[in-house]
Amino acid sequence: MDAILDMMRTMRLTGGIFLDADFTAPWCVTAKVGPEDCSPFTPEPRHIIAYHYITAGRCLLKVGNQPPVPVDRGEIVVLPRNDGHVLGSALNLRPVGAEHLIQAAPDGGLAKIVYGGGGERTQILCGFLGNDLPHNAFIAMLPSVLKLNVSDGASGGWIESSFRFAAKELAEGQAKSPPILAKLAELLFMEAVRRYFASQPPAAHAWTAGLQDPVVGRALGLLHGQISRRWTTEDLARETALSRSAFAERFTRVIGEPPMRYLARQRFEQASAQLKDSSDSVARIAFDVGYESEAAFNRAFRREYGIPPAAWRRENSVGKARCARKDRGKRSLAPSSNQPRSDERER
Repeated sequence: MDAILDMMRTMRLTGGIFLDADFTAPWCVTAKVGPEDCSPFTPEPRHIIAYHYITAGRCLLKVGNQPPVPVDRGEIVVLPRNDGHVLGSALNLRPVGAEHLIQAAPDGGLAKIVYGGGGERTQILCGFLGNDLPHNAFIAMLPSVLKLNVSDGASGGWIESSFRFAAKELAEGQAKSPPILAKLAELLFMEAVRRYFASQPPAAHAWTAGLQDPVVGRALGLLHGQISRRWTTEDLARETALSRSAFAERFTRVIGEPPMRYLARQRFEQASAQLKDSSDSVARIAFDVGYESEAAFNRAFRREYGIPPAAWRRENSVGKARCARKDRGKRSLAPSSNQPRSDERER
């Protein structure tokens, strides 16, 4: 699991808690992080991880067409890709947009929601973690929802008590609590991810299996953490203290393809995700994934997909701009190197 922790440390997460929600049954709301939720704590991040910590009661959470996730007191649910979701005492109710319920705190403390029909009470602290990576293949491989019981494990007791204490101080307007909460939330996220991968069978995915191998796991951590670096097989072999031939054979046997071909595929996957989900220019995307020039990126992308990146974006982004405009402005229940560039080629 050291490789997983290495990857998460390279993400340089920031964050905070921005909302204290107090619901009474029956209730049902839609939620998604908005940039305005992050701005009091940090410059707007390019990637947002949302989370909810249930301090009292229970609720159901649902993302898209996936099965509902029950969440009880003392559990935290993390949405690694900030997917829009529904929360409620029951999910067969007509949901209300959480952005219409938020009450700003006049003294600069936590914003609040007080809403529901007067029945069983559920309290939720809502926050976010963010970073400036345009797209992270590691995050892309996680499920839409991770759930963690904060009190589980040897360190659970102090994490839970620290989280509650810091949240209480923040609610009372104390200035020192946001960075404490952000660090605790980062620790909880890392623990949720660690437990998720520990629960996966090694054969479930070559990438997951690779993390179980200390040499290949180290190489994966380096590649995903610095995807734009001009890597060679020799560089990776040196980092893992093996000869080039021994490293290449081991990586290919575990992952199923040579290291430079794996890196090229990851760069194409990251680039295609940015083309589809962002408004970044093709030149910016080329730079983000490690190309020296837009022209070099265009040539490599066309070899892989058969069409240039701009044409691929037009074919795969129908309705994306409209959805993005609709999502912007929604408030939510959940938010808070100098590296050389290269064209893709086998080394």
